[in-house]
Amino acid sequence: MGQSAYISLVQGSTVAEIDLNGVKEQLNHYQAQMTLTGQQLGWDYAEAAFPYSIESKADANGQWFYLKGTNPLYRYIVVGTGLRDNEGTSIPYIQLVLPNDSTHGDKSKANELCKWIGKQLQAEVQMFNGRKIYFNPRK
Repeated sequence: MGQSAYISLVQGSTVAEIDLNGVKEQLNHYQAQMTLTGQQLGWDYAEAAFPYSIESKADANGQWFYLKGTNPLYRYIVVGTGLRDNEGTSIPYIQLVLPNDSTHGDKSKANELCKWIGKQLQAEVQMFNGRKIYFNPRK
């Protein structure tokens, strides 16, 4: 099994729950922002910032999809959603999984996407190395 990172929607997050369509919306928003950045810079930055296509498989049963690399430096990132129980409360999360044959480029992009989505949703992000980043307002 590969490495996993989690984006948890905790108290104070901008949304209370998320599904795969919500994650796809976040990724499309990311692509749109990178396209605008590229227009300002005068080059196709969107392809460099998001070198993936969003793919679904029939056997996924709506539980996950994957990002397939569009050039040899990138292969796959698997994305899924779920609920975990924490002291009697259900916490929705987004999970990004790097399969065993993922490249260093995949890991870098997955880290970047985790941070970006976590910041957009004001969530708690557990990175692949186990460290946590808190984008949610905490007291």
